[in-house]
Amino acid sequence: MIDQITNLNDLRLFAEVVEHGSFTAAARNLGLQTSKLSRRVRALEEELGVRLLNRTSRNLSLTEIGRQFHLHCLALIAESKAAKEIVDQTRTKPQGTVRISCPVALLSFGIAEIISRYILDNPQVQVLVDATNRRVDVIEEGLDFAIRVRLPPLEDTDLAIRQLGLSTFILVASPNLLERYATPTSIDSLKDWPSITMTNNSERYIWNLVDPSGQVALLEHQPRLATDDIASLRIAAILGIGVAMLPMEFVDEDMRSGRLHHLLPNLATKPGIVHAIFPTRRGMVPAVRYLLDALVAGYEILNRKY
Repeated sequence: MIDQITNLNDLRLFAEVVEHGSFTAAARNLGLQTSKLSRRVRALEEELGVRLLNRTSRNLSLTEIGRQFHLHCLALIAESKAAKEIVDQTRTKPQGTVRISCPVALLSFGIAEIISRYILDNPQVQVLVDATNRRVDVIEEGLDFAIRVRLPPLEDTDLAIRQLGLSTFILVASPNLLERYATPTSIDSLKDWPSITMTNNSERYIWNLVDPSGQVALLEHQPRLATDDIASLRIAAILGIGVAMLPMEFVDEDMRSGRLHHLLPNLATKPGIVHAIFPTRRGMVPAVRYLLDALVAGYEILNRKY
């Protein structure tokens, strides 16, 4: 007997013949020609090197090895049906595991809540979030999608992209820092202020902002603190370590409470595009598609707020 059957569909055809008791009845049920069905079963026997069926002009019966083989065929058919049912269920309603990556800052100001509400609404879905500021490879790391923020235009990629919303950075400072320095009237008047900022791949730190007319305002500075953890920057800004450029939505409550003040409100960064990047739109299961829909809807509410 060979180690592997080259055409597993022949096992189903064989089981159909046994179930219907004849090639003619099985062929009629399958929509095949009787001669073709007979050739497929005979080819299966030749491949296995055993006779599965005893054939006479009037009767069809299983050999002993055929009877044992038939039981295994039924088990395989049942498993294949169960496997298909799992796929069908996954394609019809959100369930299963969704693996995503998201920058820490984005989780802090909105996305974590959107994901949590989605999980509450979809109890059969598990979401695994890699909270990281590093650039991830969605294919190599087996992610369903990664959330990123980039200034337009977005880079060319073979991956699929879906925009979630926009994020704008503004300049903020604590009240005690404002007491130590004169209220700034232009970007240049901040050159003597201490600063804190996100790390970058360059030794130079430059804030790039624009006014409502599109006029660019630049400030090169040497930060007292540089980190890729935006939550740490927020704490440092509140404590008065330096002026910071932070996402507007991230410091909204701090500005409302007076913990931080908005400096030079006529200046802000160009809006960054918050987007999800994923391997392909084809074959996307509902658990992933509906989570993306929830993120788009949630970010639309956030953007209207700001």
